[in-house]
Amino acid sequence: MDFAQRTIDIARRNVTEGGRPFATVIVKDGGILAESPNKVAQTNDPTAHAEILAIREACTRLGTEHLTGCTIYVLAHPCPMCLGSLYYCSPDEVVFLTTRDAYEPHYVDDRKYFELATFYDEFAKDWTERRLPMRHEHRAGATDVYRFWQERNGGERRVPGVPGTTAS
Repeated sequence: MDFAQRTIDIARRNVTEGGRPFATVIVKDGGILAESPNKVAQTNDPTAHAEILAIREACTRLGTEHLTGCTIYVLAHPCPMCLGSLYYCSPDEVVFLTTRDAYEPHYVDDRKYFELATFYDEFAKDWTERRLPMRHEHRAGATDVYRFWQERNGGERRVPGVPGTTAS
């Protein structure tokens, strides 16, 4: 099966049905584990991006938060929210089928604090310099929740079963 073409077909059908032009197909062991179009327009849920929905379905089916052994096909280079989710679920590979530069003449979805042309630069800034107003309100009890989690996990700080990192 041509998984890239399947991704394109899902996105095209979603546009026909009044949705936005994005789709994701997650492949494991040569077959489709999960797939989804973007459903933001249909649900009024700003987190209902194709990647997020397909990741949720795949992880539920596998009974794990990890997608090791999977290849994830996405129509376009992922937005920051989806990119974070893709990093977090640890697939073997992400294949994107078009770039923001290629689709920008045809589709723009900028928001008050979110503009694709500049948004990735926001991550590199200190939280005090970001466009989105943020405020740190120190509460000792917030850190105590993490201490409690560590105690409940035998003193271990790391989440069990997380795929290993390659960073040093």
